[in-house]
Amino acid sequence: MTEANRRDLVAAMAFGAFALPVVPALARQPGPGAAPAGKNTAALSRYIATSQSFSFPEEHRELARRHILDTLASAVACRDLEPSVLARDYALAQTGDARKNAVTILASKDKAALVDAVFAGAMTAHGAEINDFNPASFVQPGPSVVTTALALAEARGKSGEQVLRSVIVGYELAGRVPRAIGNKNLQKANIANHGFGPVFGTAATAASILGIAEARIGDVLTYCAQQASGSWQWMSDVEHIEKSFVFAGMGARNGLQAALMVEAGFTGVRNSFDLSNGWFRSPIFRGEGSNPDYLIERLGERTELHETAYKRYPVGGPTQPAVDGLLKLLPKIDRSKVASVTISMPGRWEAFRNAEMPALNLRYLSSIILIDGRLDFVSAQSLQRMHGDAAVRALMARVEVVHDPAQEHAEGQARTESARVVVVQEDGRRHEIFVPWVAGFPSHPMSKADVEAKALELMTPLLGGGRAKDVVAAVWDISSLRNGGELVRLVAR
Repeated sequence: MTEANRRDLVAAMAFGAFALPVVPALARQPGPGAAPAGKNTAALSRYIATSQSFSFPEEHRELARRHILDTLASAVACRDLEPSVLARDYALAQTGDARKNAVTILASKDKAALVDAVFAGAMTAHGAEINDFNPASFVQPGPSVVTTALALAEARGKSGEQVLRSVIVGYELAGRVPRAIGNKNLQKANIANHGFGPVFGTAATAASILGIAEARIGDVLTYCAQQASGSWQWMSDVEHIEKSFVFAGMGARNGLQAALMVEAGFTGVRNSFDLSNGWFRSPIFRGEGSNPDYLIERLGERTELHETAYKRYPVGGPTQPAVDGLLKLLPKIDRSKVASVTISMPGRWEAFRNAEMPALNLRYLSSIILIDGRLDFVSAQSLQRMHGDAAVRALMARVEVVHDPAQEHAEGQARTESARVVVVQEDGRRHEIFVPWVAGFPSHPMSKADVEAKALELMTPLLGGGRAKDVVAAVWDISSLRNGGELVRLVAR
């Protein structure tokens, strides 16, 4: 033995290297003291782990394609908005042009380390109020789930078919977890569903596409439980930056990290959905509206994609009917002689009367529609115009938003969005419309043609007509893509 070898041997003994054989993380099984998975954990683990071979109904696959396209279009449209720019700058500041695990930040040509790139890409996709949302679960799954699937496809060379399957799984967990716990329970605990569900949805997507073994999914879920977070104080956000973090960036980062940590060998409490003293059985989750069975009810048969809506207009989901109604009344109105506008709606009407965020403030949105004769993407997000345009401020004083109990849905019924809009002219003429729903809501979903038209409308001004059509064609034929990361390249600019 040479002197150099002897020194290496002594050093190895000092650090206990002999006792620590290297075990590939994905092959590592639960230790002998690990409890067998309970009903919920076992069902979720099996569903996620077999998702790359599961026979999903074609209807579920088609809906997933539509939501992938809708999310890509949202990212393209929001690329240059402040939340997107800040998140991208943050990611680059953390990792620079990373050489290891570098992937493209969605809708840009910049590269960052995997987790940072996914964080920034998700915030970009929710840079404004235009991406999809699940009104029954109060989550917006597309930005975190789709961004994660595409980033992992680029990083690990995964196919478009693998992306599609992982997206279906991600939407399932993102929608089911909040409803199983109960929306009212989460609100009482001041936990925002919007940041809560996407952690699990993102992790499920990542675990699916990474091929994490069934016996290890419980570890992924427990690290999600430890990181599930978000406060309803986002309602007081002004610039849409904290909101983008809560709705998209945070869930994408935390969920992806949960899967990557388990891939690297992290272990934990594998029965967080079943243990009597576990996270899922916390007393704060067992109050009004709790439905634990919803978590795995008909798992693999029905899909949360049916419960996920599209936004026809670049504004918050509950404001869509009022905006739609006022736009439909425009041909009948003398816009220069409006005495008053009254919008009556169900739900948290005060929030949309007084919102500091432009895209959620119905008084502001109504005013710019009446002044411009239309609603455009930029003005809908303009904090500067909301506070600095004198004509807008003057007209906002003539718009009122009130509660209409008759529009509330009964307890146990699916959440609905509606609005009644009444415009009174200076000469006393009255124009009224009731909008029971807007195309895109689960009760009246957008068709494939509708989703494509919306995507082209958002992408064409920024990518050009040819590239925008290439994105659409690639998504519709996603299963033929050898590398799902090709979609990232198509929307990069």
